[in-house]
Order: sequence, then C-alpha cells, then structure tokens
Amino acid sequence: MDIFLKTVSALNDETRVLILRFFDAHGELCVCDLQHSLEMIQSRLSRHLKILKEAGFLRVDRKGTWAYYSIRTPLDRFRSEALEEIRHLDIALPKLQKISQEEGCKL
Repeated sequence: MDIFLKTVSALNDETRVLILRFFDAHGELCVCDLQHSLEMIQSRLSRHLKILKEAGFLRVDRKGTWAYYSIRTPLDRFRSEALEEIRHLDIALPKLQKISQEEGCKL
C-alpha cells in the first residue's frame, strides 16, 4: 500500500508530470541537462527526482561524480499505464539543452 500511495502522490504535481514526460521524450539525462533544460534550481529538481525515484518511476546511474536518471524498466502495469496517460497530455516540453556534452556539468 505504501508504494501505491507514493506513486499516486508523485503524480499529484505538475512539475513531476512534466519531468516524467521529459524523460519519456529524451531518455537518460544528466541532472545538469535537466536543470538547464527545465530552468530549475538544483535543490528543487533533486527533490522532485527523489520523489519520482521513491515512487518507482526512475532509476539513477552514477557515472563518476554525475548522476544520470531515466525511466525505470520494466515498469509495472500501474506505472506503465500512468506514463501512457501522461504521453497524451497536452504538455509543452522545453527544448533539451545538453550542456553536459558541450561544456561539462558545473553543478
């Protein structure tokens, strides 16, 4: 029951829904790319990523000092269907800005 409630709670935030849709569109991303693309301060973004990870939507891979997040696979039916519904929402996604490849992360 706890994970179900965490999942529902995670989806009850417009920013987290945007983040899930952004990952769905772009795949694995470094935190610095997310921060730059979504124009969010690092602490706020980290809080949202933590909630989505604890709710079972995201996985994190550490590569050196950098954290790369992506949608966890496989997702269970509930999360998979939630993500499918998010795909059909009219969400204006910001452009992906990959600064990690151009300048290197500076977080």
